[in-house]
Amino acid sequence: MLPRQERRAHAHSERHRIHVELQNVAQTVSSGVEPEDVHEPGSAWKPSHHHDAEVAKSKLAKKGRTKRHWKTKMWKRRTQLRMEKIEALQVTRETGFARS
Repeated sequence: MLPRQERRAHAHSERHRIHVELQNVAQTVSSGVEPEDVHEPGSAWKPSHHHDAEVAKSKLAKKGRTKRHWKTKMWKRRTQLRMEKIEALQVTRETGFARS
């Protein structure tokens, strides 16, 4: 593994290289060359991931089983507060105290 600064610099230079090559492709196509005849650039370098692939797979498998945030008590409490606020607003509108 390369140090973080070197990886970032390498990734930046790779993005720049691809950008320049795509500009060249666009110029050649706009100058009259058929798009099928032009070579499209591909990424020559991709950063190596420092995560273990097996760990990532197990996390993805467990992801569906996690507790949903709307099933927590706080979510229900927030929903109840919203409903009470709406009811209070409707009562004030019915009595005529609120601006219409």
